[in-house]
Amino acid sequence: MRPFLFLGTRAEDDVAQQEYDAVLAGCGLRPDELVRVRLEQAPLGPVDLDDWSGVILGGGPFNTSDPEEAKSPAQRQAESDLHDLAVRAVEADFPFLGACYGIGVLGGLGGGTVDRTWGEPICALPVRLTDAGRADPLFGPMPAEFLAYLGHKEAVSRLPEGAVLLASTDTCPVHAFRIGLNVYATQFHPELDAIAICDRIDAYSAHGYYEPHEQEQLKADAREALVTEPVRLLARFVELYAR
Repeated sequence: MRPFLFLGTRAEDDVAQQEYDAVLAGCGLRPDELVRVRLEQAPLGPVDLDDWSGVILGGGPFNTSDPEEAKSPAQRQAESDLHDLAVRAVEADFPFLGACYGIGVLGGLGGGTVDRTWGEPICALPVRLTDAGRADPLFGPMPAEFLAYLGHKEAVSRLPEGAVLLASTDTCPVHAFRIGLNVYATQFHPELDAIAICDRIDAYSAHGYYEPHEQEQLKADAREALVTEPVRLLARFVELYAR
């Protein structure tokens, strides 16, 4: 099997490792079958799509809607690399699954808009599939409604031209979409469990996702939520695209 390429942007080593380990487990792959590149550390470099079964992009603290003057050199480089790769993936209709940060990377293509209109606090919320989502090869095996962990400052307020809406919440109209047949983005985090989201709440306490006095309650609420279904997307992505 050609390996899958996993792209991360998290600067914190422990959180970056936890994310990779969770995606690895969710995909049911070995480390040599899910090759990681940390874009916050170095430029992506050349990527020959023929070398890979597909691409998975993780989440992170970067927001494409941040003011340009507020973006670090690492963020600007990652955005440039990911934009170029996303354009190539769309043109080739190459298997691509962008989780959370994937919304920012793919949502601005083809006339789409990513802004701060539909941000959601850190929590677990019901995600509902659209009719197209229920018929989709990747999302179709999922329940029509499932609980997922989320928390984001930006979201898609206008879909890219030709994109297909796959899932929504009550407070964010675009939680998943597809471009072409094989390029996907999700706003929620498919890999997260209660332990991981609590660790991320602690790790990103200074990033403006919540007020300091909310920290312990957010973790308590996360532990109470029964989030079991989103991780199935990762195994399904591998099932569909491993070659």
